[in-house]
Amino acid sequence: MKLKAIIGCEYSGAVREALRRLGCNAWSCDLLAAEDSSPYHLQARLQDVLADGPRDVTQWDLGIFFPPCTDLCSSGARWFKAKRADGRQQQSIDFFMYCVEAVKKIGSGAIENPIGIMSKLYRKPDQIIQPWQFGHGETKATCLWLHNLPPLVPTDIVGGREARVHRMSPGPDRGKERSRTYQGIADAMAAQWSA
Repeated sequence: MKLKAIIGCEYSGAVREALRRLGCNAWSCDLLAAEDSSPYHLQARLQDVLADGPRDVTQWDLGIFFPPCTDLCSSGARWFKAKRADGRQQQSIDFFMYCVEAVKKIGSGAIENPIGIMSKLYRKPDQIIQPWQFGHGETKATCLWLHNLPPLVPTDIVGGREARVHRMSPGPDRGKERSRTYQGIADAMAAQWSA
């Protein structure tokens, strides 16, 4: 029987397609349309997908979720006061915790986010990874909260280690580009977590 995986908050399809290449029945879900126009993408709220009949939370074997980090990550700390005042930060905290509970109901999975407030509000992550551990000569500390999954083992440690994502110029696609999953990390997640 094929492993059934839901990849939440992923428009790029990087993890979905890495899993599908290994024979898994993987689907992505995001409010944005799939960047690759894949038929295996559900353009919807994750909460609706996980509550929807044959695709409800109990139908999945693996959940990997990338909740939006804009209101949670340390790089945006200077705006936290305003985000707390207007409720944005609490909404993001609530959604992150929804993802945590969904992974527990599914039985195995991971929550990904940059270093931020969830390490204190929820718990410390199980692992912090870097792109340079998976074949990309860049830095971008990424936290993983794991449930019934092993920590990722680095697959290709490289030099270079440039802070490209941190130095991206402002623009309409900056947020999408900063949140994109590196292919080496997506491949490692698929290979190591689908076994």
